[in-house]
Amino acid sequence: MLPALSRAGGGGAPPLPPPRVLLLLLLGFGAGVAAGAGPFRPVVIVHGLFDSPSDFRHLRQFINESHPGTEVTVLDLFDRGASLRPLWLQVAGFRQALAPIMANAAHGVHLLGYSQGGLICRALLATTPDHNVQSFISLAAPQMGQYGDTDYLKWLFPRHMKSNLYRLCYTPLGQGVSICNYWNDPHHRDLYLNSSDFLALLNDERLHPNASEWKRNLLRIQRLVLIGGPDDGVITPWQSSLFGFYDANETVRDMEAQPVFLQDTFGLKSLWARGALGGCSVPGVPHTAWHSHRGVYERCIRPWLT
Repeated sequence: MLPALSRAGGGGAPPLPPPRVLLLLLLGFGAGVAAGAGPFRPVVIVHGLFDSPSDFRHLRQFINESHPGTEVTVLDLFDRGASLRPLWLQVAGFRQALAPIMANAAHGVHLLGYSQGGLICRALLATTPDHNVQSFISLAAPQMGQYGDTDYLKWLFPRHMKSNLYRLCYTPLGQGVSICNYWNDPHHRDLYLNSSDFLALLNDERLHPNASEWKRNLLRIQRLVLIGGPDDGVITPWQSSLFGFYDANETVRDMEAQPVFLQDTFGLKSLWARGALGGCSVPGVPHTAWHSHRGVYERCIRPWLT
């Protein structure tokens, strides 16, 4: 089990309870921070559902204050309502926008994906063989999927509850909506495996010919930082941000108990084994505040932007 680090606080945000952050300084995981010298690498941010670049002004400010001169780009694609477009379509668009930034960064870039953007980023890394991403920071992203009656869900699908949304999501029509691409109903596992055109493939839970290449591509990163917390209120279960998820009884099983980890289907266990996997479990932060919370930035994000 991954042990704890420290929790974020201060910097214009209300203080948080005592720390419990997953261990990042595993083996060589912190070597990049200790050895960090010279110009800071560019930071590329991919927004989440219903967001746009303007929502990340606080995060840009934090980075500019702590790492002066850093090139920070919030990719301006699929904003607001367009974020409901199918995720593979979005991945293709974001890949095209990311390519010239990476090409101009001799020492690589850092990639931060917020919420749905964290899944887009993971798919970008898996499907881009020549990427030069150093740190991939997954900020409150449903990496193992979503299953819960949140306000977002009630607004998008007012006639469906979590117990019956599979009837829509696991159809060709439903897979045309981004949230259905990572809808993971633990009570209809077979339908998920056979019908999910995005998450089941990305996790290599459904066999496909590109699995080995995607795994190799993801493992080009130097570190994966997972950030989430119990008061998120949107990501359900919130442990999905840390690769935990429900079993068939809706009991949350941590990452280390997930078949995708145990079988190392897409590289998660390989990252863990080489000390390149860790993250922060931060209480007291609602979903929409992750990218504007100074304490989260200082403790969970800033150390890896070298």
